[in-house]
Amino acid sequence: MKSTTETGHAKNVANFKDLIAFCKGYGAAYNPSNPILSMENLESLHAQAEAILKLVKANENIFNNATNKRMDTFRPLRLLATRIINALDATQATNETVKDARTINRKLQGQRAGTAKKETPDAEGQTPGSKKKISVSQQSFDLQIDHFDKLLILLAAETNYTPNETDLKLTSLQAVLAELKAANSAVINMYEAWNNSRIARNSILYKEAEGLVSVAFDTKKYILSVFGAGSPQYKQVSGLFFKVVKD
Repeated sequence: MKSTTETGHAKNVANFKDLIAFCKGYGAAYNPSNPILSMENLESLHAQAEAILKLVKANENIFNNATNKRMDTFRPLRLLATRIINALDATQATNETVKDARTINRKLQGQRAGTAKKETPDAEGQTPGSKKKISVSQQSFDLQIDHFDKLLILLAAETNYTPNETDLKLTSLQAVLAELKAANSAVINMYEAWNNSRIARNSILYKEAEGLVSVAFDTKKYILSVFGAGSPQYKQVSGLFFKVVKD
C-alpha cells in the first residue's frame, strides 16, 4: 500500500501531465513570454519528475531489500555468541578470560550489567521514514558488530580456544564478522542513495519558482490571464490541484 506522502508526489506529477495536455489543446493561444512556462520546459519538467519518482521508488525497494538481508544476517548472531562463550568456558581458559568474554556477550545480547533483562530491541521492520528510528537502529547494529569484533579479538589471544566445530573456529567467526559488516554497509549506502534521490525529487517538484508545483501555479495564472476566470479553458485547469508535500 502506498503511503499518503508518496501518493501526494505522484498526484502532483499526474495533474501536471493533465495540465500540459490542456495547454497543448489551446494551440497558438498558449504563448507565454516566460520561458519557464513554455511547452518545451513543461514537458521537460514532467519527464524529470516522472524519472525521479521511479528512481526514488527503486532506491527505496533496494534499501528495504538490504534491510531485510541485514536482519537475516544478524539474526543468528546472539545464539552464536552464546555458543562461543560455552565453548570457551569448556576449555582451560582462565576464569578472568571467561568473565571478560561473558561481559562482551552480555553487551552483545543487549543486556545491562547485573540483570538478565534484555533492553527493548530496535524496531527494524517498520517502514523507514523517521530519521531518529533509523539512527537508533543503526547504532544497535554498529554496536553488535563492535562487540562481536571485541569477542573475536579476545578469542584470538586465547591459545586454549581451539574448537573442533567448524562454525566455531576463529576463521569461520571472522568470516561471519565480515558478512555482518558487509550487510550493515549495504544498508548504510542504500539509505544514502535513497535519501539523496528524495532530495533530488523534492527539488524537481518543489523548488521555488522552478519546481513543478510552482510552475503549475504560474501556468494556471497565465491561462487565467489569457482566457479569463469564466472561460471554459480556465475551468479545465482550475480543478487541477497541486500542493507541496513534505516527507
